Amino acid sequence: MAAHGATNGQLGRRERKKAQTRRTIAETALRLFLERGYDAVGVREVAQEADVATATLFAHFPSKEALVFDQDDEQEEALLDVVRARPEGVSIPEALRRWFHGMVDAARNEPDLDRFHRLIETTPALRDYSARMWLRHEQALADVIAADIGLAAPDTASRLVARTALGVIPSITSLDEGARIIDVTFDFVEAGWTATAPAADAGATAGGRQSRARAR
Repeated sequence: MAAHGATNGQLGRRERKKAQTRRTIAETALRLFLERGYDAVGVREVAQEADVATATLFAHFPSKEALVFDQDDEQEEALLDVVRARPEGVSIPEALRRWFHGMVDAARNEPDLDRFHRLIETTPALRDYSARMWLRHEQALADVIAADIGLAAPDTASRLVARTALGVIPSITSLDEGARIIDVTFDFVEAGWTATAPAADAGATAGGRQSRARAR
């Protein structure tokens, strides 16, 4: 038992060291990109600054673009929790609308996040990678939406909600336009969802729409 415990301890330390190395590489890359511009910094320079071998960098990140999006897995889990953990009476489209508004508000109010988003907006390679990254989450989001309404697999409505929702971020090329783009998108999504969703969630959609009308 003691030997088994020691092995688990060693594995834990190894995983923590790997996580720290990954975090150091990502933080170093982002700092250099923000200071000098994405195109002006090479992968070897990032590795040297982070004090790791180039091979080690690529063991953690498959491409230069991936250095900027090191929290992709955590982002997907947070996205799925928007559906799974939404408050009672809030529809799926409304929960997603609120989450995307929160992302834009956070970027607007936190200078570091604002700089991060502007780096993406002004760098074509990062903008394209970001769009592909968000769309990779489509299947997972459609699965969660389907499960929430009692389906064994996504139907057309679930897939359309997932695809349209995830198209919001690539559509936002300026934070000043973010709120408007989100609302236009989700007004469209809610209309379709109301017509096709199960009664309970469709009712929640209608309630959310009435609440926003009163707020205006």
